[in-house]
Amino acid sequence: MMDNSMLNNKIYLEGTVASKLEYSHEMYGEGFYTFCLEVMRLSDSKDILNVTISERLISGMDLSIGTEIVVDGQLRSYNKFVDGANKLILTVFARNIEYCTERSKNPNEIFLDGYICKEPVYRTTPFGREIADVLLAVNRAYNKSDYIPTIAWGRNSRFCQTLSVGDNIRIWGRLQSREYQKKVSDVEVIRKIAYEVSISKMEKVNKDNTVTEIEEEGAV
Repeated sequence: MMDNSMLNNKIYLEGTVASKLEYSHEMYGEGFYTFCLEVMRLSDSKDILNVTISERLISGMDLSIGTEIVVDGQLRSYNKFVDGANKLILTVFARNIEYCTERSKNPNEIFLDGYICKEPVYRTTPFGREIADVLLAVNRAYNKSDYIPTIAWGRNSRFCQTLSVGDNIRIWGRLQSREYQKKVSDVEVIRKIAYEVSISKMEKVNKDNTVTEIEEEGAV
């Protein structure tokens, strides 16, 4: 039987193994590995996503670079001390993995049911696109939570202006990687990658359990 923590955080990915497996950590005698998965977008560009997987799930599997696989799991977050500061790391925690024998129309799907934990930030890009950044806390077992950055577009972003910290929202969308440049000195600019969930559909769960729904396709 699926526990409740699986119902509020689900991700499905089809992609190509893009890096060698690296040992990550051990928990209760179980070893975990990480690797990068390359997932195609509708626009023919790609997202490079981090996957964490138990040694027990990959026993006997060939996960060499170029292997096409399907991953079912959850999107997890944790803090890592990097370059003198805490950084929020996002990884796909695999619950199941198998070889991909047939591609579907949507190789990157995620559903999250969580709570807004930071006031949404609404803005417009230099090209006039409307965007809202929403940080979502998604409950996990043992009183833990995953903190997941999400981004809404268009009508969804305007809807986010009506939302407050503590509001319960459900979102559907995809996990994306985005490159950006960070200036570290007058002469040095470094390339970094941010991970976030691009929202295609969202709804607010009201106090009386009714739902306020709004829908618009996100960017590709």
